[in-house]
Amino acid sequence: MDKRLQHIITLRENGRLEEANQLMVALVNEEPENGYYQFQCAWTYDSLGKEQEAVPHYEKAIQLGLKPEFLVDAYLGLGSTYRTLGQYEQSKRILEQALSEFPEAEHIKFFYAMTLYNLREHSKAMETLLNTVIHTTHHEGIKDYSKAIKFYSDKLDQTWE
Repeated sequence: MDKRLQHIITLRENGRLEEANQLMVALVNEEPENGYYQFQCAWTYDSLGKEQEAVPHYEKAIQLGLKPEFLVDAYLGLGSTYRTLGQYEQSKRILEQALSEFPEAEHIKFFYAMTLYNLREHSKAMETLLNTVIHTTHHEGIKDYSKAIKFYSDKLDQTWE
């Protein structure tokens, strides 16, 4: 990683968000075809709460291509940003694409569940959350009841007499 980018990331991590963003925008203007720079630029905008400005940089980063460890985060960033902007269908599409390419990325499923909730797909949202908790928890009580939680995860509206 070049020194300028490392400096920008350090600024962002230390809460100097405006300065990090300005420097990152300048770097992207120098090298607009660098997908990793586009991704980092989107991240600086997101850190500032400027989601609308982040979107084109996430989109460009994904289009240009990223290493898998960054691509998964770019999908998450874009999907989450679409959700916060109220663009729920776009959010769902991006997060489903991410889950298709990275099925082991359990953290994406939480954001996917939030999007499903916003789309009023409450049953699917709860099923997604419950199953993700089962797969990721280390809590003994949840582990002990994981079969029951799994069983009921897609039967939340069902009752038994």
